[in-house]
Amino acid sequence: MDLFEKQLSQKGRKYLTKLCVYAGVIAILSLLPLMIKSPYLIHIFILTFITIIATVSLRTITISGQFPLAHGAFMGIGGYVAAVLSRWFGWSPWFSIPLGAFTAMGIGILIGYPFARLRAMYYDMVSLFFGLGVLQVFFVFQRWTNAYHGLTGIPPLLPVTSKVPYYYLFLGLTVLCLLALYRLEFCRIGVTLKAIEQSHLVASSVGINEAKYRVLVLAVGCFFVGLSGGAYAHYTRTLSYTSFDLLATLWLFMYVLIGGIGSFNGPIIGTALLVIVPELLRGMKQFVPYISAAILLVVVFVMPDGIVGLPQFVKSGFLRWRKRGRVGQAS
Repeated sequence: MDLFEKQLSQKGRKYLTKLCVYAGVIAILSLLPLMIKSPYLIHIFILTFITIIATVSLRTITISGQFPLAHGAFMGIGGYVAAVLSRWFGWSPWFSIPLGAFTAMGIGILIGYPFARLRAMYYDMVSLFFGLGVLQVFFVFQRWTNAYHGLTGIPPLLPVTSKVPYYYLFLGLTVLCLLALYRLEFCRIGVTLKAIEQSHLVASSVGINEAKYRVLVLAVGCFFVGLSGGAYAHYTRTLSYTSFDLLATLWLFMYVLIGGIGSFNGPIIGTALLVIVPELLRGMKQFVPYISAAILLVVVFVMPDGIVGLPQFVKSGFLRWRKRGRVGQAS
């Protein structure tokens, strides 16, 4: 009983520590506009918030063993549906953005259900071709999307010119989305999804409906990435189909992998590092793709847990160094 109580108290302390860290980060981000006077840096932080929603939603899908190469396309679906409804039909952004998210979710269900049992390369290829098909749809309906020249004149989300209100709006939206995705991953559904990722055969043998859970997590991921796309459209007030092509999806995957795909915090750290830091070093911005590729290689070969696992990596290296030192002294 004493051991059980000790373990329970340790879990409670870890939970309290994690909660304090998250609260501290949110507090610092809330005070940041008071310390930053540059509207451009505020703009970069806003884009970072939007991208974090997309990357974390991508990782949520991957915990079931699926690696969708059309995630950027679903972001485009949410963005273009919200933008077209507001730009051409006069809908309020507060209605068009959720509708864009639900449209992305609905299409995700329609596409995901027939291919829910595909795995590995076969699922990747289907999602890749679907993403390419979405870009062609943008061209077909270019009367509304203005695909080649970009869709402009999208109504703003807020009737203000300052970026500070947008900063707090998207900070709050990001926190709410992260709370929802965190709760999904660490509830019974998330545990089931991780079981499916470990072995779909074992999961099916104990009565888990594998296809249902794969479609469910795909629907959730598409909803949140569609929400980020709609928010992006009404914040930037312009859209280009090149923002949602395969390269956009690959960048999202890079953020996830560099940050750490095995941790919920990984995509957040990876996105913040690769979006904010290059802007702080704008003189080296042309070298960002090469620097990102080098970081990815280092992470893959040296730190498979990503940047989020760096403290544990340093700790393990230090313990190994101390152990070798003791062995050397003993000999």
